[in-house]
Amino acid sequence: MRSDNGIPVLRGRRREQEALDDLLRDVRSGRSRVLVLRGEAGAGKSALLDHLTGHARAGRVVRAAGVEPETEIAYSALQHLCAPLLDHLDRLPEPQRAALATAFGLSSGTPPEALLVGLAVLGLLAEAAADQPLVCVVDDVQWLDRMSEVILTFVARRLDAESVALVCAARSPGDEEILTGLPELRVDGLPVADARALLDSVLPGPVDDRVRDRIVAETRGNPLALLELPHGLTSAELAFGFGTPSTTPVVSRVEEGFRRRVAALRDDARLLLLAAAVEPVGDVTLLWRALDRLGVGPEAAEAAEAAGLVEFGARVRFRHPLVRSASHGSAEAADLRAVHRALAAVTDPEQDPDRRAWHRAHAALGPDEDVAAELERSADRALARGGRAAAAAFLERAAELTPDPKTRAVRALAAARARFDSGSPAAASELLAAAELGPLDPLGRAGVERLRAQIAFALDRGRDAGPPLLAAARRLEDLDLAAARETYLSAVGAAVHAGRLGGDVRAAAEAARGVPAAEDATGALLTGLTAWSLDGPVAAAPLLRRALEAVASDEDLRLLWLAAPVALEVWDATAWHRLTERAVAVARRTGALSLLPPALAFRAGALVYAGRFTEASDLVDEADALGQTTGLPPHPFASLVLAAHRGRDLPAEALLDAAARDAEALGEGWQLGIAGYARTVLANGLGHYPAAVRAARLAIGHEDLAVADPTLGELVEAATRTGETGLADWARDRLAERTAAAGTDWALGAQAVADALAGPPGKAERRYREAVDLLDTDLLGLPLARARLLYGEWLRRENRRADAREQLRAAHEAFAGMGAEGFAERAGRELAATGETVRKRTVEATEDFTPQETQIARLAAAGRTNPEIGAALFLSPRTVEWHLGKVFGKLGITSRRELAAALRER
Repeated sequence: MRSDNGIPVLRGRRREQEALDDLLRDVRSGRSRVLVLRGEAGAGKSALLDHLTGHARAGRVVRAAGVEPETEIAYSALQHLCAPLLDHLDRLPEPQRAALATAFGLSSGTPPEALLVGLAVLGLLAEAAADQPLVCVVDDVQWLDRMSEVILTFVARRLDAESVALVCAARSPGDEEILTGLPELRVDGLPVADARALLDSVLPGPVDDRVRDRIVAETRGNPLALLELPHGLTSAELAFGFGTPSTTPVVSRVEEGFRRRVAALRDDARLLLLAAAVEPVGDVTLLWRALDRLGVGPEAAEAAEAAGLVEFGARVRFRHPLVRSASHGSAEAADLRAVHRALAAVTDPEQDPDRRAWHRAHAALGPDEDVAAELERSADRALARGGRAAAAAFLERAAELTPDPKTRAVRALAAARARFDSGSPAAASELLAAAELGPLDPLGRAGVERLRAQIAFALDRGRDAGPPLLAAARRLEDLDLAAARETYLSAVGAAVHAGRLGGDVRAAAEAARGVPAAEDATGALLTGLTAWSLDGPVAAAPLLRRALEAVASDEDLRLLWLAAPVALEVWDATAWHRLTERAVAVARRTGALSLLPPALAFRAGALVYAGRFTEASDLVDEADALGQTTGLPPHPFASLVLAAHRGRDLPAEALLDAAARDAEALGEGWQLGIAGYARTVLANGLGHYPAAVRAARLAIGHEDLAVADPTLGELVEAATRTGETGLADWARDRLAERTAAAGTDWALGAQAVADALAGPPGKAERRYREAVDLLDTDLLGLPLARARLLYGEWLRRENRRADAREQLRAAHEAFAGMGAEGFAERAGRELAATGETVRKRTVEATEDFTPQETQIARLAAAGRTNPEIGAALFLSPRTVEWHLGKVFGKLGITSRRELAAALRER
C-alpha cells in the first residue's frame, strides 16, 4: 500500500522508520551517517530503503544495487552509484580524479590502488553534498563486486561532516563479513498482529485460525514470505502445506514459490524473465534488442508483469531479487546459453567490451580460443583499472575455454596470480592445480612453485612457510636470477618469522649465499641478512647498513617488512624514521591497500621510541582497521611495544598473553620473541625486576632479528636490580659487541647506560652523562627519558638529592607527557624519595582533543591545506574543516595563523 505521495506505507516498522528519519535529520543538519540494514531475504529491507528515499526531501538521492551476475566485474556497483555524480569529478585533486577515471574506464592510466580510489569516491560524495544533502542507497550488498565492497567500506568508515547518508541493505545470514564494523539496524520479522493482518490481505479465502498461526510462526513474520507463500494455493493446500512444521528455510521456500510461478508462465515469458535476469543493469533498450533476436515479443512482457514478477519502466525491476535467482536457477542450460549469445550480439564491443566478452564466455558450449582471447583482453583492461578480482575471473574462464593445453596452463597460472593479488589465496591454490596439469615450461613450473610458496606464506607466516619458498628459489636460480633473489629473500624472511618455532634460517641463508650478489635493494638486503644468519650480527652490521641505504632509494614498499626490523637491528633511528615515514606517505599517496597496514604499524613503532605515544596509538588503530578490511593483519611489534611502555599492567599482560598464544599456534617464533621483549619492558617499568629477568631470559633464548639487542639492555637493568651481577655483566658484554659494530648514537647511548649500570662504579656518572648526551634527539625521546630515570635513581642512591631531582623531574615530565604510566609512576616514587612533591600528570589530563583532532591540528599547524590533510588522513576536506572548527573552539582561536602558537602553549 502507498500513501498519496507514492511512498510505501509499511506495517510494523515504526522502530526502523524512526531510525531512518533520525538519520535524515542528522544529514540535513550537516553530519554524515552510515547505516547497514541486515535481515533475511524478504524481511523488508528494500521497502525501508524506498521509505528512506521517499522522505529524503531537499536532498539528492543516488541508488545502486549488487547484482549476482556482476559480482566479478570490478567497480560495477560503485560506478552505478557514482555515475550521476561525475559532473563533480573536476573538483577533485588531479591524482584522485585520474584514479577514479581509470577505475571506471573513463580514461587510461596507471592501475590505481584501492585506497586512492576510495579517497576519490569520498571526495566525490563530499563535493556532491556541498550544495544539498546526499543520500546514497545500496541494496543487496551481498552481491557487490569485491572492489565496490572494499571502496564502500573504506568510505563508510570515513564519512563524518559531509552531509552524506550511506545506507546499505545486506542479506543475512551469510553476509556477516560484508561491511563489518559499521552501525547496523537489524530488520526482523513483523510483530504477530501486523503479520496476521498482512497475511489476511493475500489469503484466497477463509483459513482456519490454527493454520494462520502456523504460517505466521513458520515465516517468523517475514513480509515477503507472508505475501508469497500463499500465492496460487487453495485453503486446502495451505492447510496441508502448513499442517506440520517445515524444516526448509523460509528463503528457500519463497524462492521455490517464485520458481513455481515462473514455471507456470508460457515459454516466451519465461525466456523474457531469464534474459532480464542475465542482463544485469536493467537496460530496457538492450534487453528488447536481445529479445528480438530470441523471437520474444511484447506480449511476453505483459504476461510476466501480470504475474507480478517484474515491472518494465525506464529500467527493468524484479518483484524481488529472489525472482531473478529463481528464473536463473530454473533455466535450462540451452536457454541460458541462447540468452547470453543474444546479449553478446547486441552489446557494443567498443562501449562495453567486458560485458560482451562475459556473455560470449557463458554462451560458449566448449573450448573457443577466440572467446578466450577476448576474455584475456578484458582481464588486461580490468588490471589497468585496478580490478584484480575481475581480472582473475576473466582469466579463469579464459583458461576453461582455451583449447591449447600449454596456453590453458599459462592462463590458469595468470589467473592464480591475479587471485592471489586480489586477496584470495585459497582460490589461487585451486587455479595453480589446474595450471600444473598443462605442459608448462621450466620457468612456468618455477612460477607455480613460487606462487604456491607465496600463498603459503600469506596464509601462514609460521614454520611451514619457509621450505616451499626455498624450493621455489632453488628452481628459479637457472631461470630468472632476479626472481630467485626475491624468493630467497622471502625464504629467509619466512625463516626469521618462524624463529625458534621451526624456522631454519641457517639453511635458507646457506642456499641463498650461492646466488650471485646484486646491488639493488633486494640483493643488498639478501646479502645482509645472509651474513647476519651465517656470520653473526657483528659481521653483518656494515652489510645491513648498506642494505638500508639501497632500500631508502627504492620506491618498492614490499621490502618494508624486513627493512624496518633491520634498521632496529643496527640501531639506526634515522633510517628507521625516514624509511617508515616515507613508506606511510607513499602508501597513502598511491593507495596501496595491502601495504599501508604494515607501513602504519612500523611507523607507529618508530613513534613509540620517539615518545609520541598518541600518534603511535592512532596509527596502530588505523592499521588494525585497515587490516580488517584487507584481511592482512599488521605486524604486532608496535602494538606490543606501545602497550608495554604505557605500563598499564593488566591490559598489557592480556595483550602479551594473547600474542604469545597466537605465536605458538601459528608457529611464529619472531612474534614470541617480540612479546618476550615487551614483557621485559613492562616488568622493568613497573619495578617487577625478577619478572623482567625471567622474561628477558626467554626472549633472548633465540637470536631474533631486532629483538635480542634491546632485550639485552633490558636484562642488564633488571639483573642489576635483582643483584645478579654475573648475569648483568654477561648481558652488558654481549651487548657491547653489537653496539660497537652498529656505531650509531642510539647504540652507543644504550651501551653507555648498560656500562653505567653494570660497569665499574667509579665510571657510572660519566657513562650516564654520555648516554644522556648521545640520546638527546627528537627521534629517541623514550630512551632519553629512561636514561635520565636511571641516572636520577643512581644520584639519589648516592644521596645527591638536588642533582637527582633534576634528572628525575625531567624523566617524570617526559614519561607523563608521553603516557608511559608505569615509568612515570616509578620516576614519581623516586622523585618523592628526594623530598619533592610530585604533581599527578598524565597525558589524558592535558589532552581534550580526540586523536583525529590531534592529527589534524598538527598537520594544519605545519601548513598543510585541508585537501592535503584529507589526503594524508583519508578524510574529506569538509570533514577536516569541521574538525578544525572544533579544534579552534577548544583552543579559543579563530584562524590557522594562531594555531601553531596555541598548540605550543598547550
